[in-house]
Amino acid sequence: MIHIENQSVREHILDGNFGLERESLRVLGDGSFSHTAHPFPEDEHIVRDFCENQVEINTGVHKSVQGAMEELKRHHRRLVEKLDALPEREFLWPFSNPSYIKDEKDIPVAEFEGALRNKTIYRDYLSGKYGRYKMTFSGIHFNFSFSDEMLRKDFELSGGEDFSAYRDSLYLNLAKGLAEYGWILVAVTAASPVFDMSFVESGKMGETIFSGLASIRCSELGYWNDFVPIFDYTNLYSYVESIQKCVEEGWLNAPSELYYPIRLKSEGENNLDVLLQKGVNHIELRMIDLNPLTECYLDARDIEFAHLLMVWICAGTPKEMNGKEQIRATQNFKRAAHYDLRTVNYVARDGFAVTMQEAGKLLIEQMKRFFADYPASVTEVLDYEYDKFIDGSKRYAWQVRTEYGENFVEKGMEMIQGR
Repeated sequence: MIHIENQSVREHILDGNFGLERESLRVLGDGSFSHTAHPFPEDEHIVRDFCENQVEINTGVHKSVQGAMEELKRHHRRLVEKLDALPEREFLWPFSNPSYIKDEKDIPVAEFEGALRNKTIYRDYLSGKYGRYKMTFSGIHFNFSFSDEMLRKDFELSGGEDFSAYRDSLYLNLAKGLAEYGWILVAVTAASPVFDMSFVESGKMGETIFSGLASIRCSELGYWNDFVPIFDYTNLYSYVESIQKCVEEGWLNAPSELYYPIRLKSEGENNLDVLLQKGVNHIELRMIDLNPLTECYLDARDIEFAHLLMVWICAGTPKEMNGKEQIRATQNFKRAAHYDLRTVNYVARDGFAVTMQEAGKLLIEQMKRFFADYPASVTEVLDYEYDKFIDGSKRYAWQVRTEYGENFVEKGMEMIQGR
């Protein structure tokens, strides 16, 4: 629990470090997948994800959401200019759900060579276990850490003797709180309610399907393992051990196979040994859909809201999350991915249930009370997200279905070719 009542902490509570990762597919003018090689082979900011044609933009670390957004836009423009100049022009697909898929062979696993060859081998393993079709989902990851100045001031007030242990504990409690409340980020950023028939029936292209979901990749049909992981949040060692146990018992091939919307990460190489050695550096949120309604597929207000949610969580008293609570919380994440939040329920710890729509309103009302005397810009972000629960037509998924509910790929291509 952050000492929010202390002025020296409070004045830095909204400071932080922000980074973004955005995946998107490269497609041709007819909406089919590109089969050319990755166009930025030596660029650390524009890399490949699962597919050879799945481009991932990675920003550096910034002191503000706006700084990260500006860098994302710069790389986006560079990428678009490169694709425009190819002998056969290519485009960035702006939706989380893929465009036309001819068959599984149409999804080219990213080809790494030399010392990186194991990356391709690992992707081949994933395609065998989960299928290549699911790997064509694209999304946005948000990386965040509190400012060192705020953490140092709060550490002094905590009376602890080990800053690294304090920091690890804070991020463990944040991860636990996000497991409890992070479903709301799915609800406000879901933007993928429709898909092309070729996603579920090989080679049958051109028929648009409404899934009944607002975000397929975040729903029970999406990016999840075939079991619910149970984390031990007692300390960093026990947290790492609970993930490693999933590997030892054969549930996972490697820790990187853990498809969970929240990850604790160290600085530098992303593996559990480094996490234990260096401690937690930042937290990664992985549940944000591409938003085709915006210039670079992301609205900054959604990232700002995620930031406010994390501040609100850390200012509260941490709650325990046993196995039963974690399973319940995971189910709430999947329910939040549904299209009509009036038809699915949020289930609280005591078993009490309200609609997801009502739960979203109640949660943001609590946040509004907490941030009541903060700058007007904070209130504006909270109001923006709150309105999505008041009026379902303000959710991205509703707007995407209205605009692209028929001829999904054809209209999607018309839109990006016209930009």
